[in-house]
Amino acid sequence: MMAATRSEVLSLYRRIFQIARKWKSSSGLEEETVKERQYIVEEARKLFRKNKNVTDMETIHQCIEECHARIEIGLHYGIPYPRPTHLPPMGLAVPHSKILRTQEKLRKQAKPLYLKSYDEIS
Repeated sequence: MMAATRSEVLSLYRRIFQIARKWKSSSGLEEETVKERQYIVEEARKLFRKNKNVTDMETIHQCIEECHARIEIGLHYGIPYPRPTHLPPMGLAVPHSKILRTQEKLRKQAKPLYLKSYDEIS
């Protein structure tokens, strides 16, 4: 099972770099295209290096699903950056209160799949 997962991860890594090589900015400006290509490559390297020691199969599959989602969203919208999302606002709860923990839990559950690792590295 690990060999199949490894080959899937490596093929995703190669696919990201192929996308970066062919990427064209939606604005058509050459400097924007260069910046977006660099972002794609740096983001991929950063996330793959961060997760290289993950051994839990469930976590690995979540990372693979996130990668697929980010690729598809980026190709569909023509924007390599994660799309903004509207999460439930944080209320005026007292720190270390049950209400604050509940709000944090709701925000965590409401976060889309393609943003799971984005906040961790930025």
